[in-house]
Amino acid sequence: MLTFVLGGARSGKSALALELAAAHQGGVVYVATSPRIEGDADLDRRIDAHRAERPATWTTIEEPIDLVAALALAADSFVIVDCVTLWVSNLLWRGDDEHVITAAARETATAAAARKAPTVVISNEVGLGVHPATDVGRHFRDVLGRVNQIWAAAAERSLLLVAGRALPLQDPRTVLA
Repeated sequence: MLTFVLGGARSGKSALALELAAAHQGGVVYVATSPRIEGDADLDRRIDAHRAERPATWTTIEEPIDLVAALALAADSFVIVDCVTLWVSNLLWRGDDEHVITAAARETATAAAARKAPTVVISNEVGLGVHPATDVGRHFRDVLGRVNQIWAAAAERSLLLVAGRALPLQDPRTVLA
Protein backbone atom coordinates (compact mmCIF):
# COMPACT_ATOMS: atom_id res chain seq x y z
CA MET A 1 0.00 0.00 0.00
CA LEU A 2 1.27 3.45 -0.96
CA THR A 3 0.46 6.20 1.53
CA PHE A 4 1.23 9.78 0.50
CA VAL A 5 1.65 12.17 3.43
CA LEU A 6 1.51 15.86 2.61
CA GLY A 7 1.77 18.85 4.92
CA GLY A 8 3.64 21.96 5.92
CA ALA A 9 6.82 22.28 7.91
CA ARG A 10 6.58 20.66 11.35
CA SER A 11 3.08 19.36 10.66
CA GLY A 12 3.89 15.84 11.89
CA LYS A 13 4.57 14.11 8.56
CA SER A 14 7.81 12.41 9.51
CA ALA A 15 6.57 11.54 13.01
CA LEU A 16 3.57 9.76 11.51
CA ALA A 17 5.74 7.86 9.02
CA LEU A 18 8.10 6.77 11.80
CA GLU A 19 5.16 5.61 13.93
CA LEU A 20 3.68 3.57 11.07
CA ALA A 21 7.06 1.97 10.32
CA ALA A 22 7.73 1.18 13.99
CA ALA A 23 4.44 -0.76 14.14
CA HIS A 24 5.44 -2.84 11.09
CA GLN A 25 6.49 -6.44 11.69
CA GLY A 26 9.55 -6.70 9.48
CA GLY A 27 12.36 -4.71 7.96
CA VAL A 28 12.22 -0.96 7.47
CA VAL A 29 14.12 1.07 4.90
CA TYR A 30 14.34 4.84 5.19
CA VAL A 31 15.10 6.56 1.87
CA ALA A 32 16.61 9.99 2.54
CA THR A 33 16.63 12.40 -0.38
CA SER A 34 18.51 15.25 1.28
CA PRO A 35 22.16 15.49 0.36
CA ARG A 36 24.57 17.05 2.81
CA ILE A 37 25.75 20.45 1.62
CA GLU A 38 29.24 21.52 2.58
CA GLY A 39 29.13 24.45 4.97
CA ASP A 40 25.42 24.09 5.84
CA ALA A 41 25.58 23.40 9.58
CA ASP A 42 21.82 23.78 10.02
CA LEU A 43 21.14 21.09 7.42
CA ASP A 44 23.72 18.83 9.08
CA ARG A 45 21.92 19.24 12.43
CA ARG A 46 18.56 18.44 10.82
CA ILE A 47 19.91 15.32 9.11
CA ASP A 48 21.56 14.17 12.35
CA ALA A 49 18.33 14.76 14.30
CA HIS A 50 16.33 12.72 11.77
CA ARG A 51 18.87 9.90 12.00
CA ALA A 52 18.67 9.93 15.80
CA GLU A 53 14.88 9.47 15.62
CA ARG A 54 15.22 6.19 13.72
CA PRO A 55 16.02 2.82 15.27
CA ALA A 56 19.53 1.57 14.51
CA THR A 57 18.02 -1.62 13.07
CA TRP A 58 16.49 0.27 10.16
CA THR A 59 18.38 0.54 6.89
CA THR A 60 19.01 4.02 5.51
CA ILE A 61 19.46 4.61 1.79
CA GLU A 62 20.68 8.09 0.92
CA GLU A 63 19.44 8.69 -2.61
CA PRO A 64 18.85 12.24 -3.82
CA ILE A 65 17.91 11.36 -7.44
CA ASP A 66 17.11 7.72 -8.34
CA LEU A 67 14.15 6.78 -6.16
CA VAL A 68 13.13 3.88 -8.42
CA ALA A 69 16.50 2.22 -7.73
CA ALA A 70 16.19 2.93 -4.00
CA LEU A 71 12.74 1.32 -3.93
CA ALA A 72 14.12 -1.73 -5.73
CA LEU A 73 16.91 -2.04 -3.15
CA ALA A 74 14.31 -2.01 -0.38
CA ALA A 75 12.87 -5.34 -1.61
CA ASP A 76 10.05 -6.42 0.73
CA SER A 77 10.75 -3.94 3.52
CA PHE A 78 8.45 -1.19 4.75
CA VAL A 79 9.74 1.99 3.06
CA ILE A 80 9.66 5.62 4.08
CA VAL A 81 10.67 8.13 1.39
CA ASP A 82 11.55 11.43 3.04
CA CYS A 83 10.98 13.52 1.05
CA VAL A 84 9.62 14.31 -2.42
CA THR A 85 10.12 18.04 -1.77
CA LEU A 86 13.90 17.70 -1.63
CA TRP A 87 13.87 15.17 -4.47
CA VAL A 88 12.20 17.74 -6.74
CA SER A 89 14.67 20.38 -5.59
CA ASN A 90 17.58 18.03 -6.38
CA LEU A 91 16.21 17.40 -9.88
CA LEU A 92 15.73 21.12 -10.51
CA TRP A 93 19.27 21.91 -9.32
CA ARG A 94 20.57 19.17 -11.60
CA GLY A 95 18.96 21.07 -14.48
CA ASP A 96 15.97 18.84 -15.22
CA ASP A 97 13.00 20.65 -16.70
CA GLU A 98 9.41 20.28 -15.54
CA HIS A 99 8.57 17.63 -18.16
CA VAL A 100 11.50 15.44 -17.13
CA ILE A 101 10.59 15.85 -13.44
CA THR A 102 6.90 15.04 -13.88
CA ALA A 103 7.79 11.99 -16.01
CA ALA A 104 10.18 10.83 -13.26
CA ALA A 105 7.44 11.42 -10.69
CA ARG A 106 4.98 9.28 -12.67
CA GLU A 107 7.54 6.49 -13.04
CA THR A 108 8.54 6.59 -9.38
CA ALA A 109 4.99 6.87 -8.02
CA THR A 110 3.95 3.91 -10.20
CA ALA A 111 6.88 1.87 -8.88
CA ALA A 112 6.02 2.77 -5.29
CA ALA A 113 2.34 1.91 -5.77
CA ALA A 114 3.26 -1.47 -7.27
CA ARG A 115 5.31 -2.54 -4.24
CA LYS A 116 3.89 -5.39 -2.15
CA ALA A 117 5.21 -3.94 1.12
CA PRO A 118 3.90 -0.71 2.65
CA THR A 119 5.41 2.53 1.37
CA VAL A 120 4.98 5.95 2.98
CA VAL A 121 6.06 8.92 0.89
CA ILE A 122 6.36 12.37 2.45
CA SER A 123 6.13 15.74 0.73
CA ASN A 124 5.54 19.35 1.63
CA GLU A 125 2.51 21.38 0.65
CA VAL A 126 4.16 24.64 -0.37
CA GLY A 127 1.24 26.19 -2.23
CA LEU A 128 -0.58 27.48 0.85
CA GLY A 129 2.06 29.94 1.99
CA VAL A 130 3.29 33.31 0.89
CA HIS A 131 3.58 33.84 -2.87
CA PRO A 132 7.29 33.31 -3.66
CA ALA A 133 9.13 36.54 -4.42
CA THR A 134 11.44 35.02 -7.06
CA ASP A 135 10.94 33.27 -10.38
CA VAL A 136 12.90 30.27 -9.06
CA GLY A 137 10.67 30.06 -5.99
CA ARG A 138 7.48 30.26 -8.04
CA HIS A 139 8.79 27.63 -10.49
CA PHE A 140 9.70 25.28 -7.63
CA ARG A 141 6.27 25.74 -6.00
CA ASP A 142 4.49 25.03 -9.28
CA VAL A 143 6.56 21.96 -10.19
CA LEU A 144 6.25 20.51 -6.68
CA GLY A 145 2.49 21.09 -6.76
CA ARG A 146 2.22 19.10 -10.00
CA VAL A 147 4.46 16.34 -8.66
CA ASN A 148 2.39 16.14 -5.46
CA GLN A 149 -0.73 15.66 -7.59
CA ILE A 150 0.95 12.76 -9.38
CA TRP A 151 1.88 11.06 -6.10
CA ALA A 152 -1.56 11.62 -4.57
CA ALA A 153 -3.23 10.11 -7.65
CA ALA A 154 -1.01 7.01 -7.44
CA ALA A 155 -1.47 6.49 -3.71
CA GLU A 156 -4.04 4.20 -2.18
CA ARG A 157 -4.45 6.80 0.52
CA SER A 158 -3.32 10.40 0.82
CA LEU A 159 -3.29 12.49 3.96
CA LEU A 160 -2.85 16.19 4.63
CA LEU A 161 -1.26 16.78 8.03
CA VAL A 162 -1.86 20.01 9.91
CA ALA A 163 -0.72 20.47 13.53
CA GLY A 164 -0.23 16.73 13.93
CA ARG A 165 -3.74 15.94 12.74
CA ALA A 166 -4.65 14.26 9.46
CA LEU A 167 -7.26 15.01 6.87
CA PRO A 168 -7.88 12.26 4.31
CA LEU A 169 -7.59 13.55 0.75
CA GLN A 170 -10.11 12.33 -1.78
CA ASP A 171 -10.28 12.50 -5.53
CA PRO A 172 -12.55 15.51 -6.14
CA ARG A 173 -14.43 13.60 -8.85
CA THR A 174 -15.60 11.01 -6.30
CA VAL A 175 -16.64 13.71 -3.85
CA LEU A 176 -18.68 15.48 -6.53
CA ALA A 177 -20.28 12.32 -7.88
